[in-house]
Amino acid sequence: MKTFVSNLSQKTFPMSEKVFSVTMRHALIDLIRVDHPELEKDFIISIEELQYYREKYITDKLESQLGELSDLEKTVIKTMTNDTSINEKTKIEDQKPLTLGQKLADKVASFGGSWTFISSFGVFLVIWIICNFYFLSNKGFDPYPFILLNLILSCIAALQAPIIMMSQNRQEEKDRERAKMDYMINIKSELEIRTLHEKIDHLILHQQKDLLELQEEQIQLLENISLRVQEK
Repeated sequence: MKTFVSNLSQKTFPMSEKVFSVTMRHALIDLIRVDHPELEKDFIISIEELQYYREKYITDKLESQLGELSDLEKTVIKTMTNDTSINEKTKIEDQKPLTLGQKLADKVASFGGSWTFISSFGVFLVIWIICNFYFLSNKGFDPYPFILLNLILSCIAALQAPIIMMSQNRQEEKDRERAKMDYMINIKSELEIRTLHEKIDHLILHQQKDLLELQEEQIQLLENISLRVQEK
């Protein structure tokens, strides 16, 4: 397998990863020369090294536009460096087992906000009132104005409200995390598009250089053929 030596790190890489400086944007070349001012006008590096300076260039651009990068933006750049997906973090968090209190809060919130609860509790209230007011002639265990029933309702409301709020707070926390993930995905998509444009530009320039070299070889071949014909 053919290899080449990078002028940047003096390491050996496959020829398929060879990148000429003439195919790179001036902004990237200037950024590379900041770290390596000893490089000549025309130099060669690897795709891996070029990718590192592309990410550094994007980071510098973001910092100049947004100021100091937040933890979310640093995470996005890190995922680009490690070639990982942001969605993997969300999946891991969703797979975390719920505690007993969280499960109970979700069940109470689910049942307390359903028509089943409203219907069953309405039937319970009607039965309670009818039993005490009619069948027991308002002399039963809870005569009118149903003080015991009011106490029961107050206790249920006092306990049910914070439990439902616990479930809602956890859902709001998950919604905030998903909103952060959406924001990070949008940033990464923009950066990936920018990087893709850089790669396409590099590919087009590289192909143009290959075509020019091929054209030069063809011209040289035609000249040699012409000289042979003239000699004959």
